[in-house]
Amino acid sequence: EAGRKILSLLCLRAGISLDDVACIVATGYGRVNAPYANVKVSEITCHAKGAYFIDRNVRIVIDVGGQDSKVIAVGSEGEVVDFYMNDRCAAGTGRFLDVMASTLEMSYEEMAHAALSSRNPARISSMCTVFAESEVISLIAKGARKEDIAAGLCHSIADRLASMVRKLGVKGVVMMSGGVAKNKGLVNILGEKLGEKIYVPDEPQIVGALGAALIAKEKIGN
Repeated sequence: EAGRKILSLLCLRAGISLDDVACIVATGYGRVNAPYANVKVSEITCHAKGAYFIDRNVRIVIDVGGQDSKVIAVGSEGEVVDFYMNDRCAAGTGRFLDVMASTLEMSYEEMAHAALSSRNPARISSMCTVFAESEVISLIAKGARKEDIAAGLCHSIADRLASMVRKLGVKGVVMMSGGVAKNKGLVNILGEKLGEKIYVPDEPQIVGALGAALIAKEKIGN
């Protein structure tokens, strides 16, 4: 229903009717609930295509959204070569960071900024949301600085993502997409662990949507 409302709003803004739209591609977890879509495509395919369109040198996409995290190896023509995905729990996702920010009594943006000023990152051993929250509460009780706890959380997530990237066995330009890509502290820490500068596009949250639009364009032959 939300998707249909947004579609109607976009058509209104563009001054067209839904009948004027030649092809609609749905992606992401909600694609199964989009009966109005002509085509339904995995977000993995869409992220690879969107990232490749932005920069044809991209060979690795790290996508961290609210519900999952994934790393994608991109081929020389924007195709998916391989991927690894964590969707079994909230660990290392935007949802995980939202919970941790709440525990620290900070906004997500404040926590992301705080991590940049840490000089002594705390050690967070668990990536389970429940156990990590307990660790954070314990660290606060021991007097640990919130900046160090925030950085410690970023290090824990970066360790997991770096491990997933290494499994791909691919070298090349690395792009990060998804809302978590706006967390500069995490991006910097992950880049250090990979020994690579991570490219974050201006609007990392719409890389998958861009890929879906490109697929729609291919379907109608223009």
